[in-house]
Amino acid sequence: MGSLFRSEEMTLCQLFLQSEAAYACVSELGELGLVQFRDLNPDVNAFQRKFVNEVRRCDEMERKLRFLEKEIKKDGIPMLDTGDNPDAPVPREMIDLEATFEKLENEMKEVNGNTEALKRNYLELTELKHILRKTQTFFEEAEIHHVQAMHDPSLTEENFGLLGEESQRSGQALRLGFVAGVIVREKIPAFERMLWRVCRGNVFLRQAEIDTPLEDPVTGDQVNKSVFIIFFQGEQLKSRVKKICEGFRATLYPCPETPAERREMAIGVMTRIEDLNTVLGQTQDHRHRVLVAAARNIKIWFIKVRKIKAIYHTLNMLNLDVTQKCLIAECWCPVQDLDRIQQALRRGTERSGSSVPSILNRMKTKEVPPTYNRNNKFTQGFQNIIDAYGISTYQEVNPAPWAIISFPFLFAVMFGDFGHGFIMFLVALYLVTREKQLQAMKINNEIFDMFFGGRYIILLMGLFSMYTGLIYNDVFSKSLKLFDSSWDPHDPQTFKPYVADTLKGSTSLQLDPNASFPKGGPYPFGLDPVWALSTNKITALNSFKMKISVIFGICQMFLGVMLSIVNHRFFKRKVNIYFEFIPQVIFLAAIFGYLVVEIFVKWIIFTWRDAGTAPNLLIGLIQMFLFQSDPKNLWYSGQVGFQTFLVILAVICIPWMLLIKPFYLRHQQKFGQYQYQEVPTGNLLDDSDGEEVVYHSDSERSHYDPEPEEFNFGDVFTHQCIHTIEYCLGCVSHTASYLRLWALSLAHAQLSEVLWNMVMRIALQIEGIAGAFVLAGVFAFWACATVIVLILMEGLSAFLHTLRLHWVEFNSKFYDGQGYKFHPFSFEDLSEYSIED
Repeated sequence: MGSLFRSEEMTLCQLFLQSEAAYACVSELGELGLVQFRDLNPDVNAFQRKFVNEVRRCDEMERKLRFLEKEIKKDGIPMLDTGDNPDAPVPREMIDLEATFEKLENEMKEVNGNTEALKRNYLELTELKHILRKTQTFFEEAEIHHVQAMHDPSLTEENFGLLGEESQRSGQALRLGFVAGVIVREKIPAFERMLWRVCRGNVFLRQAEIDTPLEDPVTGDQVNKSVFIIFFQGEQLKSRVKKICEGFRATLYPCPETPAERREMAIGVMTRIEDLNTVLGQTQDHRHRVLVAAARNIKIWFIKVRKIKAIYHTLNMLNLDVTQKCLIAECWCPVQDLDRIQQALRRGTERSGSSVPSILNRMKTKEVPPTYNRNNKFTQGFQNIIDAYGISTYQEVNPAPWAIISFPFLFAVMFGDFGHGFIMFLVALYLVTREKQLQAMKINNEIFDMFFGGRYIILLMGLFSMYTGLIYNDVFSKSLKLFDSSWDPHDPQTFKPYVADTLKGSTSLQLDPNASFPKGGPYPFGLDPVWALSTNKITALNSFKMKISVIFGICQMFLGVMLSIVNHRFFKRKVNIYFEFIPQVIFLAAIFGYLVVEIFVKWIIFTWRDAGTAPNLLIGLIQMFLFQSDPKNLWYSGQVGFQTFLVILAVICIPWMLLIKPFYLRHQQKFGQYQYQEVPTGNLLDDSDGEEVVYHSDSERSHYDPEPEEFNFGDVFTHQCIHTIEYCLGCVSHTASYLRLWALSLAHAQLSEVLWNMVMRIALQIEGIAGAFVLAGVFAFWACATVIVLILMEGLSAFLHTLRLHWVEFNSKFYDGQGYKFHPFSFEDLSEYSIED
């Protein structure tokens, strides 16, 4: 369990990299992913660092790739993702990549510009085509209106404002001016009102909708437009009409007056439209070929560019020596992997062709190293749960390996149903068996990522829930008769066995342990199915589940306290062992350990015949603290004296934890012997020559003594007071907190039973063919409610409560969680280099 039980031993190293080999060495370390570089230029602006130009070039290349990616997605072309992980390109290959991207970008911009110009021209010709078609009827109607106005003496000026007074008197034919164009359909009402108000009704507007939407050449959106023609008289009205058209962004087109000219123009427009269609098709084919070729390599290009960018980002964290020929780096790395790091440096030096090898030296430091726990795909989910609470302090006991068993088990105690657990198990099993295919699909969904990342946790939770479901004999709220019932009910008055006639017509059955005689011993496994018929099932199970919850809780708290001594011994905190661990164990064992022993003894000594006279443990615990005795709760000789001794022993532990440690440390400080340290420092190396990498074990970790902390009695006493109060009160509150195991188990079972009785049971009572159809619909509703409410919602509730029990009740007994995570420079996660800095 090595690294999982305790974080890796880390060391601070100094790297000396030749300038010509630095890029290749950092590239090899990125592939290895075991080195966390420190920024040696924290006060230097990002724009003043040595490799800022290279980073900018990478940003520019990434911008061009994003532009190409956008164009590829716009055309719906699939991008090939082979899953290959190419090596970081050498610096000289960066020039070739830049040239390739520049060529592709320019070609795409040129194609896009030409396409946009062609589409704009095509749009204009299409609109002109519709104008020539639609305005023919407008002209005909205008001419008819004109003739009627000239020959109808009953019409006055008010009735035909477009006919001028002077022309009417002279009898000459009027010559009306007009403009024709296209406008967005939604603007027509406002456009018409504006014309009427500005021109005082002296214009004649006709409009017709274009049946098919037209494509905007800039945005590519489909726009509904209408053709309009405006008749007017005089230059003044013409100027006003054109200004209004300009304000409404209407496009005006020249339209001949005579039908012959319009017909000739229409023929020319159709010819040009056909030519444009041919050119547009050829342009789109060329664009598609360019994008298809780019789509084959764009994923690889992205990886290469981001690796280059990551390398130069890291090189910017390094220092230049005075000769400008060597780069100096400082990094954290696991001691166990120093050989692999040395080999990576040698490979990088050989790749670069440098004749001077890179040097790795371990450094002395008083800094606390980062925390690094090696995990595989199975343990990573449990480690994430612990890290969400707090990163382990360097080399303290890691709760993750214990959570691998305790987390799904405590969840299953609250979620004990074989059917629900089986569904959860099947879902997780699918995610586990198809994990490679699902990872290759790269589903970008936050909820799916959450479930997929915890697939092994869900698998174990489902498996343990199936086990506890068998213990509770609960399968979708129904019981299974795996064996014959061990109960032989008797009449409580006559003590004669019940027969079938006795229970005939009875709507309920209560099982009284005092009047029911077992046959053949207890039920072989789990809960006797006869309890499913009893109305006092909850009453009987409450006592059992409450006691089980208390036992599990106290056992887990004991485990947490026992793990604390592992930390104290590792960090050589003898003071904590004598003045914290020992009184904590005595306090917990004297009260709550004694309660667990009483539960087991009661189960062993008292049988069903003594159920009515068995002592009450809760009342006995209260009387134990009050130093009282009730003959009904005394079940062994010397019980009162022994319980009084345990209470006094527990009370003595309180000042033991509170006072002795602060005053002992004060005594040490007074005589110059104070060396206590709460937070561990790194594994320190004392090699004065710095030429040889020295490996040492955990037993040699403390031979370098850092400067002792400044002692402050007030701070130490306050901290110890808070710690003592928290532990003593926490033992009580945490024990009560574990009763949530019983409460949620009861709630889950009752909710499942209510759903069955109110849904499935009603449908099963309907007979005939109609009942079959009703049952099909009801079953669908019941199945959906089971999955959504009982599995997802109840499962999430049980998960959160289990999380709390581990974070608060278990981890608080030994876990500091004050470390910081080890973030190695690795090419496996390039997301942090995927945006411009």
